[in-house]
Parts: sequence; C-alpha cells; structure tokens
Amino acid sequence: MTATLIVSMLALVAADTAAPSSDEDLQTVLDREMRRSHPDFVVYRPKSIDGSTFDTGNEHFLVFDGPDGSLMTVWTQSSFEGAGDHRIMFARSQDEGRTWSEPLRIVGPERKDEGLQASWAFPMLSRAGRIYVVYNQYQGIADYHHQITGTMDCIYSDDLGKTWSKPGTIPMPRSPYDHPDAQKPSNWIVWQMPIRDLQGRWFTGFTRWVSPAVRTKPHVNSWTAAESVVEFMRFENLDEHPEPAEIRVSYSASGPQALRIPHYTQPMLSIAQEPSLVRLPDNRLFCTMRSMTGYVWYSLSPDDGETWTAPRPLLRHDHGLPILQPLSCCPIYAYDRGRYILLHHNNDGRFEGSTPEETNRNRRPACIALGEFRPDAEQPIWFSASKVLMDNDGSQIGPLKRIDIGVYTSATRRQGQFVLWYPERKFFLLGKVIPPEFLADLPVPHP
Repeated sequence: MTATLIVSMLALVAADTAAPSSDEDLQTVLDREMRRSHPDFVVYRPKSIDGSTFDTGNEHFLVFDGPDGSLMTVWTQSSFEGAGDHRIMFARSQDEGRTWSEPLRIVGPERKDEGLQASWAFPMLSRAGRIYVVYNQYQGIADYHHQITGTMDCIYSDDLGKTWSKPGTIPMPRSPYDHPDAQKPSNWIVWQMPIRDLQGRWFTGFTRWVSPAVRTKPHVNSWTAAESVVEFMRFENLDEHPEPAEIRVSYSASGPQALRIPHYTQPMLSIAQEPSLVRLPDNRLFCTMRSMTGYVWYSLSPDDGETWTAPRPLLRHDHGLPILQPLSCCPIYAYDRGRYILLHHNNDGRFEGSTPEETNRNRRPACIALGEFRPDAEQPIWFSASKVLMDNDGSQIGPLKRIDIGVYTSATRRQGQFVLWYPERKFFLLGKVIPPEFLADLPVPHP
C-alpha cells in the first residue's frame, strides 16, 4: 500500500509488462521468479504476469492463528496496486502453512468497475472464536486517494471463514486532519496485526493521511511528501460480539497529540507512517515507524498506548548510529522473550543511485537486525548489525514491474518455528522460516 501511489503507478502501468521469452512458457517464468527469495512456503501464486487474470497485485499480507488452531490469512488483492479493483481475500491452512485453501473473496469487486473497492483489511478474533475483518471501504469519494479515503467497514465469520456477514460501517469520528466537508471520509490505513492490550482489548496503530485541504503544502511534487501522522485505536468490545455499527473504538495520540516525523527537506511537514507494535518485558509498548528521513523512528508508551513519547530516530544502541531505511515499512516482531527482529532495507533511500523518492528502486534487499531488551537504557531495545535475509536481484515483475521485497509482512510463531510471511514484489505471497541459527552471528551490544 502507498508504495507507488498516484504519479508513479499511473506512469508505470502504461509501460510494457514483463512476459516470457519465446522459448519459455508462463509457468517456467513463474517458477523461476518465485524461487528468487528462497521461500519455505507458498501461499498464493498469480495466474498471469501481465494482470490479465486480475490477481497480480497481492499485498498487506496478514497471517494469523485461527480459533481452531489452523493458520488463516487475509490480504488485499488487485490487478495491481491502485488499479481500482482492490478486494479482500481469505485463505486457511490446516497443515502449518504447507498447503492453503482456494482463496475466497470476502469483500470488494472481482474486477474494476464491478463495485467499490475494499483495501487493507486486518483481522481480530473474539475470545469465543468470531473472526472480525476490518478494512478501508472506498465510498466513491476520493480526498487524498481512492485507495486511502474510505469508511471503516467490517465483516465477520462465525464458521471459520466459510461464510461471512454482510458489511457494516464502524463509526469513525471526524479528525482535524480530515477534509472540512464531512461527506469526504477520512484517509487512513491499518497495516499490521493488532495486539491485545493489558485488559485484553485489541489495540493497533494506524497511518492518518492529512487531507490535501488542510495539510502542510509540500515543497516537492511527490506522493512521498504527502503529509501523514501516526495515531492509535482500541477496539473496546469485540469480545461481546457486537454488530459493526455497535463496535466501540477509542483513539489515542489523536489530533494535536498525533505522532509526527519531519520530512528530510521540510521539517514542518510530517511523514510518519505504518506503525508496528511490540510489548516490552516491562509492559511498555514500543512502536517503530517509517519516515522520509532515511532511517527508522520509534516511540514508547508507558501506559498501554494512552500516551506516547515524541518520536525519535531508532539507533543501534544509546548514542549509536541510526538504522537506515527508505520510505518503506519497517516492522518489528517479538522473536522470543526480550528478543526482537527488525525487518528493514538498510539504506537511506539512495540505493544503487536511486533518490529517496524512488520507492520502487530502494526497497531491497530485505535485512534483519536482531534486537534485545535493555531495561536501563534510554532506548530500551538495542540492535545488532543488519544481515541480508532475502533479495530478488532487482528482477521486475507484474504490471508495475515491481522489485520491492519484504514489504507489508506479518509473522507467526508456532511449535517453536518463527515464520515471516511476505508479499514478494507485491506479487507472490510467500513464507520464510527464520531459525535461531540465522541470528546466531548477530551479537547485540551491551551497556
């Protein structure tokens, strides 16, 4: 999501698409391309390369533990990102991810112009096993962009995803960052799995894109300078099985308290996006965010997400160097107690001659830094050096000729196995095991 918005997407879609050479068939090309990142699991493989099967955009890939012990996933599928046919897909695995059910389209159009698109779904389970899926529902009115402007809609399933309720809208209060015309919905995205708070309620961060009507005017003509802030939402009553209209959501770090990160050439302009949350052993919340500065930023909450510290650059350790990152998601995941992995690209946006604005060139390779809890440090997680986890050699694929890797991921830990689930070039949906042996040569500094 937002990787190649507006100008860059519209320009690229007109270009020639990658196609098999005369002596290669489609399946040979797909096999070769799918193996580039050496995956351990295959969840979805598109049926074409050129978008003719309307399934060559696959992203926002959230794999989670189902209420019956199975693995489940929801993701956003389309012809390509921004095509206007975003839909939410669901699949299930009963053998630890080795095989998956045929994907089920649970909301959104099958093709462009066959209904209003639905984007960026995220799941939450009630304690009794109801599966709620919340998503951004385009209502035909674009403020910032048609894949960002939308109501907060919801469907649910009580039978392990076999059937789903009719969509309903969760009330979403107006924000000072919204368009003054209340007919225009908010501009927002949740991108990672919510976590349970200390009282058992679902809690998550989200990006709020500031309406063009009220945002800081950028100095550069690029979607990467479209103003955004980070806020948080808490779902108060999902365990009571409410209908969507009855779901109560409370907000924190909202309005003037929203988390802001300065743009690298225009400090009054905030580019704070895509928060990722972990809980520390002392129960504080730790949140990483992407920015337009060339490195990762973070914030801390001492009170279960009610208040947050001012964001600051994420360092390898106190007084150390910042961890480099272009404008791309940089999730942090709990690996085991007191140890974390940070997924990032370890460049400041100027990878192989690119500029920070060229996000379809600088989002590779995917790297990991190992983090460990340091209770007495100013920054409570310290990090190792970074190590390349996977790459695709910059090979282009799909209608947008993407090369990004390790974006819009999720992670599971089951039976002692940590798996990173990742959209590869926003095309294939794959999984990779990260065993302890991979992290063994990543020492983390001590105070």
